[in-house]
Amino acid sequence: MLPRPSITLQTTAEQPPMDLIFIEGFTGQTVIGIHESELHRPQPLVIDVHAGVPHARACETDRIGDTIDYGEVRLRLQRLLVEHRLQMLEAFAEAIADLLIGEFGARWVRVKVVKPRKFDDVQAVGVQIERFAPEAGSALIGRGAAVLQLIGRGMVPGGR
Repeated sequence: MLPRPSITLQTTAEQPPMDLIFIEGFTGQTVIGIHESELHRPQPLVIDVHAGVPHARACETDRIGDTIDYGEVRLRLQRLLVEHRLQMLEAFAEAIADLLIGEFGARWVRVKVVKPRKFDDVQAVGVQIERFAPEAGSALIGRGAAVLQLIGRGMVPGGR
């Protein structure tokens, strides 16, 4: 087994320390890929998710409603595996980051998506991304938030 990199976030006066909620080794099956051989039957994916929230209130209140419920994140990942129509692992990882920020209120996320044993001579291939939520009132709006705004106006974005 390969060693896992440690998770560290640099904190500054602008960025308070984060509490991290994580799921490691989530395994599911989905159809994803760019080659013809990948587009007709599900293949395994292994997903690691780390989501940061500035000092979760749950530390003081001991209530699940004051943090990110990793059980709910797990259920959302299961649904995403069934519903998505993406081909690239990068786009799939971005969709996970968007839902953690947009639906669960994470301020920072690290998402790793792996195809285990994709090749006979390789343990795993995949991608890892990190994203920060836009600052409140920022002109920078993530792709997921922009889609929600369009849907809210009765406009549904077309195609991929």
